Amino acid sequence: MRADRLVAALLLLQARGRVTASELAEELEISVATARRDLEALSAAGIPVYPQPGRGGGWSLVGGARTDLSGLNAAESQALFLLLGRAGTAEPELTSALRKLIRALPATFRSDAEAAARAIVSDSADWGEPDRELPALTQSLRNAVVRRLKVRLAYTGKGGQATERLVDPLGLVDKDGIWYLVAGTEAGQRTFRIDRVASAEVTDLPVERPDDFDLSAEWARVVAQMEQRRSLVSAVVLIDARFLPVLRSHFGRHCEVIAQDEGRVRARVAAHMARSIAEQLAGWGAMVEVVEPESVRAELARIGLELTERYAKGPDVP
Repeated sequence: MRADRLVAALLLLQARGRVTASELAEELEISVATARRDLEALSAAGIPVYPQPGRGGGWSLVGGARTDLSGLNAAESQALFLLLGRAGTAEPELTSALRKLIRALPATFRSDAEAAARAIVSDSADWGEPDRELPALTQSLRNAVVRRLKVRLAYTGKGGQATERLVDPLGLVDKDGIWYLVAGTEAGQRTFRIDRVASAEVTDLPVERPDDFDLSAEWARVVAQMEQRRSLVSAVVLIDARFLPVLRSHFGRHCEVIAQDEGRVRARVAAHMARSIAEQLAGWGAMVEVVEPESVRAELARIGLELTERYAKGPDVP
């Protein structure tokens, strides 16, 4: 995984002082292009790693060879742990590695580095068409999370209602290119889409962060609630096993394999209405069979009748 390679690359730089992309590729058993991208990622994240062109050149960690992280300043250590924490949220081994790296930091940096490692969660499961551009407010909100400062948000809700509220920013989630802020409010923990935030003023007021708050666990709870509201109807379908990846791409986390036998898969798919399931399956024709419920079968029959009535007689020529 990329996060553990980044850690390994940084520690190798600290041990040797300077490495080439070829040396790093050989050491980590990756391609030279991948090694170069990893080094560029460390540099882009704010870690003091710089290329030195020419004969005898390579990539160097400013400050010379070291065996710990004591050469990083506060901003650099935050940048590193934001980068690694976001990439490694789902890996227990990386969580353990982050703890060890945090202990290697100067004591004055540990608190902010630990907060940075917990500040962002990445969730690649899609909830719709993603916004690939990083929202301009994300950097400011991320810094507020790390520095544990309250933020005054001007926010437009889903219904178009504009509100202003003082919140405790607890973490950021990147869900396949769409960013969310998890924050504490007077009414409890809430989730805000950052593309609906009109402005965010970072204050000097300290955040009241729960001692047991875990961003990954909180986001899992939010996702479970959203999926429960969005997935009110499910259907059991039969499909050739070779088409299962395509079915999963259509329904995402709403596709669950029930059984598989002799090249046929029985799966459960879900959406917020029977009509929605039928619309997604109609283009499959005879390649998919809906076993149940009858409501989805009826919707498919209705769609088939509509198509027959429209196209059986050929095009209407004026």
